[in-house]
Amino acid sequence: MDPTVIGLIVLAVAVLIIGGLWFASRKKKSETLQERFGPEYERSVRQTGKRSEAEKDLEQRAERVDKLHIRELDPEEQARFSQNWKQVQSHFVDEPAVAIGEADGLVQEVMNTRGYPVTDFDQQAADISVNHPDVVTHYRAGHEIAQRHASKSVGTEELRQAILHYRALFDQLLGAVSASSNSHRRKS
Repeated sequence: MDPTVIGLIVLAVAVLIIGGLWFASRKKKSETLQERFGPEYERSVRQTGKRSEAEKDLEQRAERVDKLHIRELDPEEQARFSQNWKQVQSHFVDEPAVAIGEADGLVQEVMNTRGYPVTDFDQQAADISVNHPDVVTHYRAGHEIAQRHASKSVGTEELRQAILHYRALFDQLLGAVSASSNSHRRKS
């Protein structure tokens, strides 16, 4: 057989193998991000309109949060924040609108204590999505209701829903182990 033909065949096979490895690597990367970020992955894809752009954004979030000094709360802090949450809930009975602001403030205080930078809401939600992807949707929903209430009055049922959304995130933030740390440990 002609050496040129053999060379072309070897080159074609090499290109196919490299292409296959690249494709498998991209697929594995996508699966890993989908597993880590859960519903936040699909939200990010919808928001950007491109899977590659969404994946790049999610990777950047993870890198950013990895550089932060996120810590768990000590038992005294957990007890204090739990007591503060009980006060928020008791205020809801008489003044639901005030309780929403208190819930938002308390969640931000817990995030700050844990080491999440208190910046704008979108950045906070992005940071929270790295370690708590299952509840960041609650944070967004609670915040959205609180924002609507600030510009116009919303009903008590919507305010109750906001409290429930804030509570879901609050419980995760108060916990001893983050959701992503748990899932990574189970695979090891």
